[in-house]
Amino acid sequence: MTIEEMKKKKTEKGFTNEMLSKLSGVPLGTVQKIMSGETTAPRKFTIDALSKVLGDESGDYTKISHSEKSMVSETAVAYSAEGGKRKYTIDDYYAIPEDRRVELIDGVIYDMGDPSLSHQRILGDLFVLFRECASKHNMPCEVYLSPCDVRLDKDNYTMVQPDLLVICGEYDENGILYEGAPELVVEILSPSSRSKDMVLKLYKYQNAGVKEYWIIDPKHRTVYIHQFSDEDYAPKQYAFDQEIPIGISEGKCSIDFSKVRA
Repeated sequence: MTIEEMKKKKTEKGFTNEMLSKLSGVPLGTVQKIMSGETTAPRKFTIDALSKVLGDESGDYTKISHSEKSMVSETAVAYSAEGGKRKYTIDDYYAIPEDRRVELIDGVIYDMGDPSLSHQRILGDLFVLFRECASKHNMPCEVYLSPCDVRLDKDNYTMVQPDLLVICGEYDENGILYEGAPELVVEILSPSSRSKDMVLKLYKYQNAGVKEYWIIDPKHRTVYIHQFSDEDYAPKQYAFDQEIPIGISEGKCSIDFSKVRA
């Protein structure tokens, strides 16, 4: 189905971009760019996911049940070679084409939208600041950027790609992935990842043994810090112009967020 055909079908069915995003599993920002003409050459799996929804003449999507909507979304979001619902494994994860960015969490594969330029600018600045801090205070830690595979639970059903991770102690520097929970993880929110990063991955990181989790919210210019290593912790909130302490450094290190070009 061509983009023009998809636009026509969208109008005929009375879909909004939000409805089409929910039903197909394609991030809202991607749908908006395609329908506005900003994106003229979407990836094949994106076209396939949208075409599946727009080409379905079986009924009125405004009247389908919540469980049916979830199934439609899952078939678009989760990579399926067999077309059925099942628990996916790391073997499935590595079978997906390299140009498709995904994460595997508890047996479900989630598509990851392409990062925006502002997302990459924030991430690049944070990488530099974290590395400078670790070097200045002789912390035995390394800082890595996405894409970097993290086999969080050391099982066969979860492989995540944090935006930034800090690893302390010994590990296989020549490996193709990191096994276990990093000391610190940073995620930068986007419209397509917001609920996953703030809810699903929050609990995954905490239960896996991550000591500290930073959630960067560019829209509201806020940084949320979860210090899991403190049993009585309460999430802390900082503005983009504040100095933010790095908990795992035990008071040695902090990030001056005013230096981040957000």
